[in-house]
Amino acid sequence: AQAPSTHPALRHCVALLRLHLTSPSVAAAKQIHARALRVAGVPLSHPLLAKHILFQLASLRAGAPPLLYAVTVLSRLLPDPDPFSLNTVLRIAASSARPRLALALHRRRLAPPDTHTYPPLLQACTRLLALREGESLHAEAAKNGLVALVFVKNSLVHHYGACGLFESAHRVFDEIPVLERNLVSWNSVMNGFAANGRPNEVLTIFRETLEVDLMPDGFTMVSVLNACAEIGALALGRRVHVFASKVGLVGNRHVGNALIDLYAKCGGVEDARKVFEEMGVGRTVVSWTSLIVGLAGNGFGKDALELFGLMEGMKLIPTDITMVGVLYACSHCGWVDDGFRYFNEMKDKYGIAPKIEHLGCMVDLLGRAGRVEEAHDYINTMPLEPNAVVWRTLLGACAMHKKLELGEAAWARLVELDPGHSGDYVLLSNLYAAVGRWADVQILRKTMVTHGVRKNPGHSLVEIRNSVFEFVMGDRSHPESDQIYLMLAEIAERLRRQGYVPRTSNVLADIEEEEKEAALNYHSERLAIAFALLKCLPGTPIRIVKNLRVCGDCHLVIKLISKVYDREIIVRDRSRFHHFKGGECSCKDYW
Repeated sequence: AQAPSTHPALRHCVALLRLHLTSPSVAAAKQIHARALRVAGVPLSHPLLAKHILFQLASLRAGAPPLLYAVTVLSRLLPDPDPFSLNTVLRIAASSARPRLALALHRRRLAPPDTHTYPPLLQACTRLLALREGESLHAEAAKNGLVALVFVKNSLVHHYGACGLFESAHRVFDEIPVLERNLVSWNSVMNGFAANGRPNEVLTIFRETLEVDLMPDGFTMVSVLNACAEIGALALGRRVHVFASKVGLVGNRHVGNALIDLYAKCGGVEDARKVFEEMGVGRTVVSWTSLIVGLAGNGFGKDALELFGLMEGMKLIPTDITMVGVLYACSHCGWVDDGFRYFNEMKDKYGIAPKIEHLGCMVDLLGRAGRVEEAHDYINTMPLEPNAVVWRTLLGACAMHKKLELGEAAWARLVELDPGHSGDYVLLSNLYAAVGRWADVQILRKTMVTHGVRKNPGHSLVEIRNSVFEFVMGDRSHPESDQIYLMLAEIAERLRRQGYVPRTSNVLADIEEEEKEAALNYHSERLAIAFALLKCLPGTPIRIVKNLRVCGDCHLVIKLISKVYDREIIVRDRSRFHHFKGGECSCKDYW
């Protein structure tokens, strides 16, 4: 009789497995496996058959490979599985719902590690955000002389970036010789910066990729476009869009979705719509969701809900993020009844269990509408434990509508859940100031100093001719400060002739009226707008990004500036966009 390893039936089964690699399936693998065992009499522990079965499973494109089947095949090779089979099972486990199994298998030291052992193990650590295990594997790979391999380095860059250690990720990236860096290396380091809120570093790395003449892919462009969106750099984003067109990536649906997000986050709603329309049949639920959320955030709540209606008409199933956008649109337009109707449909029609984000939207919906007591009752009866964001939303509503007792109750919960958050101190301070309790304002500020709580200073960014300029309140650091302040004086005079009277109630400080007027005039967004009026061509839209909420007086002033100077001004503040044009705002003065 022929040995099993040379049996024609075994060779035939291996050939069949190789043939099925073009369209692998679990059913085919199991059928061929059974044929080898029954017809060829191949033992369960035969390494050649196991190797090809496992490789077939790892090659599955649709759905997760059957982990139990893979581990069973591997178990027949014990106690001495070959490294290839073990590494293949590590790959399957790392990408499965049980990535920790990959680490458990490695701890058993079933076979000596080789060049393909560490990437799947680091992938498992990344999915688990298991930083310590990842660091241990890093040390082990160095000890085994395998850490210098570019695909091990790439896995380490991705792991450290995902775990929040973007500096460590960049340090590992720097250790890769320039000529050995591949697209995965560059994408991993960019993604690490992007995931940790470092957009400027993403753009710096992208410029470096262009210097080494590297052809980007969809993942590259998504990281870069997201970075542009985060800092509100529309002009730069447009150039990246042109670049993506030149390299043939605009047809990539992920790039298309990122472009919708970019334009929406930079206030370019029409551009976002255009990208959406050009995607055609390539549109996914993510595409619809991106535009719905973008329209809602830009104050076009009616358009957002109309688009959601079209999405429903196409029988597309919304995601939980889609519904956040829909509820956000209702909240920022004051449509309380519609908001509750959509909330109920989300549960009853689409079977989406409410998450804390949806419940938070409902609290915001009631709070903005002035129904603060109802918002408080809603929190007390919601099915999930309210987190700090929910209570902060209520505190913000209390500050807006001067509800002192409920505001103090919300503050008490915030002290328990998230002590030391500077924004909470600011909201309570504003509430005290709004009701004239200046002594409490002073006590609160002293408490901040005692506890080392520092308030984030307000700043505004404006992009002019491919450069981004930053201003803070009363800023005189700019080399053209004299001209900027002369322009502010001109603006103030022209607005007074239009009947503008400063709303000094928006200055929540116990100072004289004249000082309040001066303080309002030097808010960071006004400095940015004055500079833009000096530098931009007539008729050019002015785009401002502010890290705090625009105050009521600045909102009124910007409306008047848009009318007097015939400029479209788009302001993105902490929570939404305001599109000012002809003396009106897209928010309809409801924000």
